[in-house]
Amino acid sequence: MRFDNPLARQRADPHVHRHTDGTYYFTATVPTYDSVVLRRSATLRGLRTAEEHVLWRRHDSGEMSRHVWAPELHHVDGRWYVYFAAGSSEDIQSIRMHVLENTAADPLSGTWVERGPIRTPWDTFALDATTFAHRGVRYLSWAQREPGIETNSNLYLAPLSDPWTLGGPPVRLSIPTRDWETRGFRVNEGPAALVRKDKVLLTFSASATDSNYCLGMLTAPADADLLDRDSWRKEPEPVFRTSVAHGQYGPGHNSFTVAEDGTDVLVYHARPYDAEVGDPNRHARLQSFGWKHDGTPDFGSPVPD
Repeated sequence: MRFDNPLARQRADPHVHRHTDGTYYFTATVPTYDSVVLRRSATLRGLRTAEEHVLWRRHDSGEMSRHVWAPELHHVDGRWYVYFAAGSSEDIQSIRMHVLENTAADPLSGTWVERGPIRTPWDTFALDATTFAHRGVRYLSWAQREPGIETNSNLYLAPLSDPWTLGGPPVRLSIPTRDWETRGFRVNEGPAALVRKDKVLLTFSASATDSNYCLGMLTAPADADLLDRDSWRKEPEPVFRTSVAHGQYGPGHNSFTVAEDGTDVLVYHARPYDAEVGDPNRHARLQSFGWKHDGTPDFGSPVPD
């Protein structure tokens, strides 16, 4: 299945949720970093022109007043949740993870309630929370700077006791150590989970958010203990990276969805030219993908616009 790209201009860190009724919802980071927005469409392609609604705006000051980043919409136990990161007016780099909850059947109605920050063992830079369920356990995965480790962020996994509370100690799954994970900054961030037959896959983004940005991948057997770091294997090379030939630079911070015809779809952002960190033209894109004989995804290269 082919798509007209970009799906949405200046919408970084894109996340698409396909609800149980087949409706598609799209959210992403806006370049003003001040709100959580949502689009809805009966079709995946329709998100491109769907009206955009503001679900929540940043506080005027204090916590949750700066750098609203990377929202994700999830439906858990009959309620809607938005996971996102935000900083403080006192320290704009004090990024922490937060959760909004809405009990209405329609996420564009009802009231979004702030359920507070997600507390981890360390009060440090933390972002990119995502959640998934596997074999009866709901997990949270995220990126965080851990004291004593000289990196910008590592990847973590923990069980949840409720959608905003860790139900056990986190496990560090990955530290950026390889060349393609440490260009510009030492970064592992933006985890996205995909369960496929006998595997649990966790893609993530690495390096600085310029043309060096790329996707790596962790893989664990579906019957393994996901909270045992030894269950996970990191691919030695990026699984999705800049394509100069196709004019796509710094592809990353992805999510997954399924098209109406059952095609698996990678949702990600990239720039149409080489640019420095901070350039606002990270556009949301869609790309169908297939599977290799070993049961891992074959993302190929980012397709041209």
